[in-house]
Amino acid sequence: MRYLGIDYGQKRTGLAVSDAGETIASPLKVLTMKRDCLVAGIVEIVKLENVDAIVLGLPLNMDGTAGSGAKLVRSFAKRIKDSIDVPIHFQDERLSSFDAQGKLAGADLTRKKKKKRLDAVAAASILQSFLDEKRRK
Repeated sequence: MRYLGIDYGQKRTGLAVSDAGETIASPLKVLTMKRDCLVAGIVEIVKLENVDAIVLGLPLNMDGTAGSGAKLVRSFAKRIKDSIDVPIHFQDERLSSFDAQGKLAGADLTRKKKKKRLDAVAAASILQSFLDEKRRK
């Protein structure tokens, strides 16, 4: 089963995919489209990458409660669900951006190039957490 990981953002949305064996999550790309076009772009990627399900990062507060960001993500998930019939899972995304920054810290990239890749690496971190949790269960 292949998963598409999504780190949804108002300006940039990071995407990552898993291998069919559900072991490794890899950064795919960062989309900078507006919300309406973004859903269409995600639907296209689901088809192109033969994705079976989506894992959407859910921004929870540090105390585990859902804030306004979580409400935006759930609304975005509904718009995806209205456009394509694939299961959507939510994964706690707390500290995913921090983790992604750590992974890119040693990379020999300019600040601008790191910024461009950060959201896709964060999406891979979210997806990898989901896959690891799924394997443990």
